[in-house]
Amino acid sequence: MQLGEYIRQSMAKAIDGGEFVFSIDSKPVKVCQNARAGRCQIGKDDIEHAPSWGYCASQNMYYYGYKLHALCGISGVIHSYDMTAANVHDLQYLKDVQWEYHDCMILGDKGYLSAPVQLNLFETANITLDVPYRLNQKNWTAPSWAYKRFRKRIETLFSQLNDHLMMIRNYAKKTSGIFTRMAAKVAAFTLLQYFNFLNNKPIGQVKYALF
Repeated sequence: MQLGEYIRQSMAKAIDGGEFVFSIDSKPVKVCQNARAGRCQIGKDDIEHAPSWGYCASQNMYYYGYKLHALCGISGVIHSYDMTAANVHDLQYLKDVQWEYHDCMILGDKGYLSAPVQLNLFETANITLDVPYRLNQKNWTAPSWAYKRFRKRIETLFSQLNDHLMMIRNYAKKTSGIFTRMAAKVAAFTLLQYFNFLNNKPIGQVKYALF
């Protein structure tokens, strides 16, 4: 799996290795229907990486499973990602990001709003975390056109992973199985983008990458 991730990262850097603006987001990964959570076998063989209950605000739902955290460039290529239990806060992933990236800007949604985290990222790695304020906050302003456009990249990316590679449809029986399948789907998606890059096509048109 490590070799596959190294190859995937190499393809991502070949496509847009010079970028310094990224988008960050998370996506729920259900392992079963809520009614079957008590009988789910995933995690029984690896308690440390077991799934958990979580809440997705954008879909207004509780679910049992994991979160897929991803950081992508404004062109729509995943540079890094991770899977955590569903109850892990989105800000936790940023602690890993600050050791891999520096001198860049990261665009996040309201789930990443935290003044101490923003200050720590800037002081540690010169990373500017751009997150819109909530409506009830004093400094609220409408998000800029550029922010909404670049944030759309990662939202479209997650939709493509769902539609074309069935990210949310998992039939794994073991913990290692679901992690391996998710890594394979992300790698396959990056490979399709790389084919488009080599053939001078828009990299986002992964549906037609093999034609």
